[in-house]
Amino acid sequence: MAKNFSCAVSDRVTYDAVQLFGGYGYMRGYLVERLYRDNRILSIGGGTTEIMKEIIGKLM
Repeated sequence: MAKNFSCAVSDRVTYDAVQLFGGYGYMRGYLVERLYRDNRILSIGGGTTEIMKEIIGKLM
């Protein structure tokens, strides 16, 4: 459950940061772009949220 929550929070925070930076949030020279890219890879590599929800549902 903690992994699912942390993935959701990190997705929201990085998305908001990219929106705050506007077009600069997508440029390679900025930290926000790298964090957003890394966050997407980590959330996919760690298992999609749908799969995590299924696992949590089975355990409950």
